[in-house]
Amino acid sequence: MNLSQTIFELIDMRSFSNLWFWIALAVVWSSASHWVLGVPWDLALRAKRKGGQFEEDFETLLRINVNRLIYIYEVSGLVLTSFGSFVLTTLLVMGFYYRVEFAQAVFLIAFPLSIVGWLSMRAARKIRISGATGDEVHRRLLMHRLAIQGIGVVSIFVTALWGMLQNLTIGALG
Repeated sequence: MNLSQTIFELIDMRSFSNLWFWIALAVVWSSASHWVLGVPWDLALRAKRKGGQFEEDFETLLRINVNRLIYIYEVSGLVLTSFGSFVLTTLLVMGFYYRVEFAQAVFLIAFPLSIVGWLSMRAARKIRISGATGDEVHRRLLMHRLAIQGIGVVSIFVTALWGMLQNLTIGALG
């Protein structure tokens, strides 16, 4: 057995039957709902509960991340959107037209995350325009987090259904 065979056996390009894919999917959505606009959710909760210096730190970190997201959007938003659309379209065609299971798996993670990215940009712009602080910014962040979690739940459900269908289909053919 040579090195490439060993690597491909270890990685197993049949994504939906691979435990590592499901672990990666869980980590992606856990991280996406924990880091809301680049701010850890536990910091947001602590700031709301205790106030004072925690609230100042929270609002400073949020302001930095909001400004960072908006700057990235203003400088390279068109290029990132174009490249992201190209990658997603390529994954979609390779995965569902040419039936490449690895491309299907990556698409089922990347497409919902692109929606989360768009929602994050939208939330950042709303926070900056409104100049929200205190309870208003906590409410906006909570709504954004709930939207991310909703997208995550739907994404995991759809991915699990598609993965089970693929595993049953491949199992029936094999």
